[in-house]
Amino acid sequence: MKKSLILLIVAAFLFQSCAKIFYTPDARTLASTQKIIAIIPPKVSIAARKKVDGNALIEQQKTESINFQREMYGWMLKRKMQGIIIVDIQDVETTNAKLSNAGFYNGKPLTPIDMCNILDVDGILTSNYSLSKPVSEGAAIAMAVLTGFWGPTNEAVASLSIHDRGSDKLIWNFDHKLSSSLGSPAKLVDDLMREASREMPYVTRVRTY
Repeated sequence: MKKSLILLIVAAFLFQSCAKIFYTPDARTLASTQKIIAIIPPKVSIAARKKVDGNALIEQQKTESINFQREMYGWMLKRKMQGIIIVDIQDVETTNAKLSNAGFYNGKPLTPIDMCNILDVDGILTSNYSLSKPVSEGAAIAMAVLTGFWGPTNEAVASLSIHDRGSDKLIWNFDHKLSSSLGSPAKLVDDLMREASREMPYVTRVRTY
């Protein structure tokens, strides 16, 4: 029992210690002046595998991008309703429609300040996810039942950044490598956001989750 507890503590320490955090001295001050932000569709890259068609992989990355965006939005909206997050979040349908009209999905280069202006928001949350090939929750559970081993089925290197429209600068960045026994976007986003929110300037000091 004691050995198991020690292993859990060590694992938790390693999980947290690999995160890299950057924020400007005025990050919380600038964040407190923002009324509404938008979550930009993440850039998602999935490790190529043998016998996987390149076009299919590209489509999967696009699908995962929207999945991750929606999960991040849902996660933050829930905390907003709980009074944990202090800023409003633009709904993803509005965000994506405005970005589409601006040529975002056709590869038009847009700077953070360009996106803030297009979306008419005070700040944006951008992100990147580098994934091993996602494994569905059903497949992960079946594998655990057959093998008796519940190990990581998906690894992700994720980066979150907040840009402020008023100052036109990056005010916060969070880089983290994590793994999950279930490869769904919901699980990965929940793990990531729980860690990132410890220092995210939109989050109040008191949390109830």
